[in-house]
Amino acid sequence: MSILESINSPSDVKELPEDKLDDLCAEIREFLIKSVSGTGGHLAANLGVVELSVAIHRVFDTQKDRLVFDVGHQSYTHKILTGRKAGFGSLRQFGGLAGFSKPSESVHDACVSGHASSSISLALGISRARTLSRGDYYVVALIGDGALTGGLAYEALSDAGESSEPMVIILNDNGMSITNNVGGIARYLSRQRMKPSYAAFKKLYRRVMEKLPGGRALWRFIHRIKTAIKEAILQCSLFEDMGLQYSGPVDGHDIGRIVEALEWAKRQSKPAVVHVLTQKGKGYEPSELSPEDYHGVGPFDYRIGVKNNGEKTFSSTFGQELTELALNDPRICAITASMTTGTGLEGFAARFPERFFDVGIAEGHAAAMAAGMASRGAIPVFAVYSTFLQRSYDMLIHDVAISGLHVVFAVDRAGLVPGDGETHQGVFDVAYLSSVPGMTILCPASLTELRDMLRYAINDVTGPVAVRFPRGGEGEYADGGVDHIKIEREGKDFTIVTYGVDVNTAISAAGTLEKDGISVGIVKLGCICPINTDIINAIKGAVVKSGRLLVLEECSRRGGAGESIVALLTSLRVKLKCAILLNTGDIFPPCGDVNDLRKLCGIDSESVCGAIKKELKRI
Repeated sequence: MSILESINSPSDVKELPEDKLDDLCAEIREFLIKSVSGTGGHLAANLGVVELSVAIHRVFDTQKDRLVFDVGHQSYTHKILTGRKAGFGSLRQFGGLAGFSKPSESVHDACVSGHASSSISLALGISRARTLSRGDYYVVALIGDGALTGGLAYEALSDAGESSEPMVIILNDNGMSITNNVGGIARYLSRQRMKPSYAAFKKLYRRVMEKLPGGRALWRFIHRIKTAIKEAILQCSLFEDMGLQYSGPVDGHDIGRIVEALEWAKRQSKPAVVHVLTQKGKGYEPSELSPEDYHGVGPFDYRIGVKNNGEKTFSSTFGQELTELALNDPRICAITASMTTGTGLEGFAARFPERFFDVGIAEGHAAAMAAGMASRGAIPVFAVYSTFLQRSYDMLIHDVAISGLHVVFAVDRAGLVPGDGETHQGVFDVAYLSSVPGMTILCPASLTELRDMLRYAINDVTGPVAVRFPRGGEGEYADGGVDHIKIEREGKDFTIVTYGVDVNTAISAAGTLEKDGISVGIVKLGCICPINTDIINAIKGAVVKSGRLLVLEECSRRGGAGESIVALLTSLRVKLKCAILLNTGDIFPPCGDVNDLRKLCGIDSESVCGAIKKELKRI
């Protein structure tokens, strides 16, 4: 039996002899590579924290102690060591093992974690609650150097240092977030990364001195002199300046040294930072060479590695079109928050490095910076995932919209997304974007339409404008144009109003219903905000024919376009026989394939047909 087969709980990790730990880590890496290649998931980050995760479970008891992950996609080894190894065949699948830490899944998971930079805040809150209740447990925050590009982390570090609340902060430093880290903090940490051999020499020097007669006293005397000189001449570390204890850097692939550093941190009576150096993608050569390509992967043959299939997606099409537009307009700039590859901007970055700005994991800053650029005549295009744009809401209102500045928000991963689950679903941007006065929201349904609408958003719209599009490629619908409303199909029994790629679901449902003798019209919206007089009159004309309305949209129920349409029709005294709003409802959609999620939410073709047939039976 392999070592890994004998590990069913953290207690098994604690009881394992030290000379077996490296073998365990090798087996974990082999398991991760084979398992994730079959299901897809976050591979490189998890390969990098195997030893660190094992060391954490040697030192802490996560059933009682609270381990808070910052972006829990690096929690796979933690899940393996806490009894969830058997569930990895269902990783990120519908009804299966979550790709992030999730308290409802295991008592060993302290918090839901899907967005970066929040772990220290969460851990400090847990620490303060522990102190108030006189609890007896440790609190550990695990944060990556990439997450330190987010301002929330510094707010938490500042407060933690002021509080003197005992807690352990592990800084997992691999020099990357998804791509290489950017900004001042990346340069600062690069200076902090002393060679592990220096730390080993210091440890050996102390041990030798303690064995000599009077050596311990001499060591203390020399140490005090060194500390005094350091404080008088040299700058303290950023963390020490904030009031935190600091240790490191430590070789993140040496379990013994990590354990020693964590034991040191446990003994401190104030917040302590343990700086650990790891290699993203360690143990799998393709991932070591190109860790950004193995950050988040679909299923692949691990014997060959990930291959780019060349599929045209909304993201890649957006990047290509923006680059072409920038060739003829020097005002166009691209901004991303550590998502160059994910948002399709590699080509733009290579072609226009002086007009490309990766600000790190700092979406609020990106929106405010875009406002500053727009105020001086630039045309900033902020490419960001829907779920991360949520962090920019205040700046979007305060810095962009109040002044009516022309900032283009390219909202990627809008709607349901596969695999990542509750923390990454892009189902809330319709509600919060449409609440902003002066905002225009365009929803292309095809790759050609994306090109046309992006050009329109940059050249013809004034004020803030969002172009929202899903992950992946287009469906049956492939037309172009910038029509704010388009009657795709006439119908006398029912009218479906929809937008974006959901028009494909509507087309499929209408075709199925036609076979049963039910005539369904389809109204496709290209713009869902503002819903002006022309749009609402066109909807009114289509709905009056059937008297029955169904609004289909891939967003949360509250604040969707459906509510606005029904309210406006009511204000125009349009008498409806029925109005059905099909959307993702009042849930946080879980992980799974998009088709499974649409079925769960009742917005797939079969559900649309069922809702229409049910209503017509009442006649």
